[in-house]
Amino acid sequence: MTIFQATKTVLKSLFSRPATLMYPAKPAKKTALTRGHVKIDPDKCITCKMCQRKCPSQAIEVDNKERTWQIDQMRCVVCAICVDTCPTKCLTMDTQYRPAMTARGGVEKFTVAGPKKKEPAAAPADGAKPKE
Repeated sequence: MTIFQATKTVLKSLFSRPATLMYPAKPAKKTALTRGHVKIDPDKCITCKMCQRKCPSQAIEVDNKERTWQIDQMRCVVCAICVDTCPTKCLTMDTQYRPAMTARGGVEKFTVAGPKKKEPAAAPADGAKPKE
């Protein structure tokens, strides 16, 4: 690089906007595509384990017996595959970032509703046996 090319680059940088923002002083711009972290609506979850099977970093654990759903935020790569594969759409991507963690942890555990139990069919009004 010659001295003229270097001078040209310096002058160009002096009269243009900076490429980055001063982050804590000026908050980052958030768009509709910004991915912050995974959120769950525990009332909609049916513990089907689709999110657990599809998670590339194995950050999600679903326990059918205890009816719990947990995510390790330190392992999550925020790819949104779990959100796309959820059949009940109980998972969403929140656009808010998490504050920095000072200690290892970040595991969030939720108690979920689980699948709804099917109610037995009502008997016919005339007392006849239903057809099989």
